Amino acid sequence: MRGCGHRAGRTTRKRRRKRESAVQSVSLSHQLQYVSLMKFIHQRGFTSTLLQPAYFTDTGRGLQAQNTVEPGQLLISLPESCLLTTSTVLDSYLGQYIKSWKPRLSPLLALCVFLVCERHQGEDSDWFPYINVLPVTYTCPAYFSNDVMAVLPTSVQRRALEQRESVQEIHSSNEDFFRCLQPILNQPVEEVLTYEALRWAWCSVNTRSVFLSRPPSHFLSGQDVYALAPFLDLLNHRPDVQVSASFSHVTGCYEIRSVAGIQRYQQAFINYGSHDNQRLLLEYGFIATGNPHSVVYVDTDLLCDILRGDRSLDQKVKFLKENNFSHNLTVSSEGLSWRLMTVLRLLALPQTLYPQWKAVLLGQAVCEEREQWSIQTGRALCQRLLQDTHTALDKISHLLKQCDQPIREQLDVVKSLRQEERCILGSCLEVLQGMLRQPSSSQPDQLLSRQPDDSAEG
Repeated sequence: MRGCGHRAGRTTRKRRRKRESAVQSVSLSHQLQYVSLMKFIHQRGFTSTLLQPAYFTDTGRGLQAQNTVEPGQLLISLPESCLLTTSTVLDSYLGQYIKSWKPRLSPLLALCVFLVCERHQGEDSDWFPYINVLPVTYTCPAYFSNDVMAVLPTSVQRRALEQRESVQEIHSSNEDFFRCLQPILNQPVEEVLTYEALRWAWCSVNTRSVFLSRPPSHFLSGQDVYALAPFLDLLNHRPDVQVSASFSHVTGCYEIRSVAGIQRYQQAFINYGSHDNQRLLLEYGFIATGNPHSVVYVDTDLLCDILRGDRSLDQKVKFLKENNFSHNLTVSSEGLSWRLMTVLRLLALPQTLYPQWKAVLLGQAVCEEREQWSIQTGRALCQRLLQDTHTALDKISHLLKQCDQPIREQLDVVKSLRQEERCILGSCLEVLQGMLRQPSSSQPDQLLSRQPDDSAEG
């Protein structure tokens, strides 16, 4: 939730105002679960009435400004007593079990176990008004079925599988601790602290917590930076919004200030940081429409597949890894990133020019023919990625015809990501086409058919 938003241009702001004027909203403040939530946080010292829960046609539920918010004005100030932290957990009935357990639990796991146990208590839980408004399920990769995993972009799929396996490992490796909690549960522990329950709690903490650094605890292992913030976590992310967010030791509250202000009855947003949509999907389970930070990632495996005829490819890839140039290679709607273009220029060089490889990574230009080869190779990359995107979208359309609602929600998020990817790659191809030299005696495709070691020209 920290960080500043991207400052939009005049055209972007006009489009945003037009979009905002078409958004419909319905107040949720009179629904029983939100009445209970507001009573819960007011009893703990929250007094503001500036924001109210509402449903918006473009984002779902969020918070609506009841009055105009001026630039720099305090948007929300949530007392520490409203925050759910590891201190809450250690001071609860779970405290004696966590404090005596070896090896020490992580702060994240302590919060997850507390959420599961409190949800199990139902209305008897002190935290029921908050837990009752948490999502029942999530569209994070930890929830993705194998079919959904299969239609993710390759760069996302690997990290999505890692996330799902990580949550599975957290559950399986802590079953002994879960069993020691049987005395405080009125059902068998295997029916309460299930993998599905832990997954729900893990996603709740990871997608909804605010950053709040806390002193290390003797009873926990690892960095303690998570705090769940009831009501405040209803604020949605938008990449062009600027806010300041931090815990004030003066007021004892977690505070958010609006930088640009908000019009009355408009939705109040925050900014999670300058994240592209792949990262937003992985960490929060959604994508942001019109995200200026969005890119498409290029794996070195794809580069190797396209250039598999280059006899010195293995040596070049090793050189790129040694110099930290084998990752974060991206494509945007404005063209290839500097890192990707630099990598392509190096790949364009023959082995005989090995002494120049380092200089190219530092920004040295290559000859015109090598530059054109790099651009044409970039086009081939984009075309291959675009083909993969079209195939994935066809598979998604087929799956949407035969799936149930939870899978449909997952597929809808991935579909939006893939559609954005299609737009980015199409725009990039147009940019690269404009950069290509007009063909004379040799066509651009013939440049690509010549591997770098076919000629020793620099």
